[in-house]
Amino acid sequence: MGVFLNALALYVVTYFITDIHYTGGIVFFLIGGFFIGFLNFFVKPLMKLLSFPLMFLTVGLFSFVINAIIFWLTVEIVNGIHFGDVSVVIGGRLTYLFAGVIFGLINWLLHFFIRNK
Repeated sequence: MGVFLNALALYVVTYFITDIHYTGGIVFFLIGGFFIGFLNFFVKPLMKLLSFPLMFLTVGLFSFVINAIIFWLTVEIVNGIHFGDVSVVIGGRLTYLFAGVIFGLINWLLHFFIRNK
């Protein structure tokens, strides 16, 4: 279920941010959702632990930067492994940050509403 929620959140991000260009259609969203979930499970906790002082000083807002890094890693993995027709191009560093913010908020809302039902 998490892969589908991540895929849906990824779709919303690509809808709102026009500086993200992808190929592969639904396959891109499923592969991207899988790798975002994988990185969120294995890499994000380590990043939060190592950045705890920054998380504390910014009252948790540094988590958006961590989401941007997760997005960057996902793009590198998707483009690096070459899943047939699937590719993604993101305009710049600021786009990663905006994508991280939108993805974090949308993903939080999706998980909030799905868990409460």
